[in-house]
Amino acid sequence: MSQTERLVTAPNLAEHDDFYAQLLSAHDGMSDEESQAFNARLILILANHIGNSDVLRQALLAAR
Repeated sequence: MSQTERLVTAPNLAEHDDFYAQLLSAHDGMSDEESQAFNARLILILANHIGNSDVLRQALLAAR
């Protein structure tokens, strides 16, 4: 049984400013290459957490 889910694009993150600060802080001291690798790992971890190919496809289109 497969149900297509919709990508949530409305604000849905509590304390979004705090998360943004944490994200920027996570990059402190990294070279550009290390920062890009970190972003790639984070994206794959979050994609795995989402676990829905339809939602991930919608996110790719929305980000583009």
